[in-house]
Amino acid sequence: MARILHIDSSPRGERSHSRRLTREFVEAWKQTHPDDIVTYRDVGRNPVPHVDEPWIAAAFTPPEQRTPELQEAIRISDRLVDEFLAADLYIIGIPMYNFSVPSTLKAYIDQIVRPRRTFVFEPEDAANPYKPLVLGKKMFIITARGDSGFGSGERNEKLNHQDPYLRTIFGFIGITDISFVSVENDEFGGTSLAKSIANAQAKIAELVAA
Repeated sequence: MARILHIDSSPRGERSHSRRLTREFVEAWKQTHPDDIVTYRDVGRNPVPHVDEPWIAAAFTPPEQRTPELQEAIRISDRLVDEFLAADLYIIGIPMYNFSVPSTLKAYIDQIVRPRRTFVFEPEDAANPYKPLVLGKKMFIITARGDSGFGSGERNEKLNHQDPYLRTIFGFIGITDISFVSVENDEFGGTSLAKSIANAQAKIAELVAA
């Protein structure tokens, strides 16, 4: 039995391609793995707070030295990190905003990438001071984009600051087994969008089967 954390970051409702496909992914996964437990978090419609100065002070203060005020400042982050670490598998829906990720997802990531929780900093090891703590996990990321051609060697590759960022930040904390599924051509619609959705659904079926 595995624990799945399903995250959506689009503010859209039924018009959201990433939401629809993460839902289809989870439903297909549950058919194959009925005993797995799914936890759902919607940061698109229920955003988490941005990091502020009290948060920073709390995050870099050892737990036993935190004042009640610092404990309160880090309370939401602690809950989010506990939830994140409890999962074995992540399914995340992410629209492309201005060639990267929505600010709501960035705020969530800033809450969970934390020293002593998801990575450690060891300055005495000058060659490799940062050590990941989130190991042995699998992540599926479903992206939705208005245009197309953001893949390796394609016409919009240099504009894609979404995939590289996600690989970098999740890899930094130890998650390197990441599969991407992309829906493209939302702004063009018609057969181009329909074909992209069909391709994404076929890839989801392959990933679940595998």
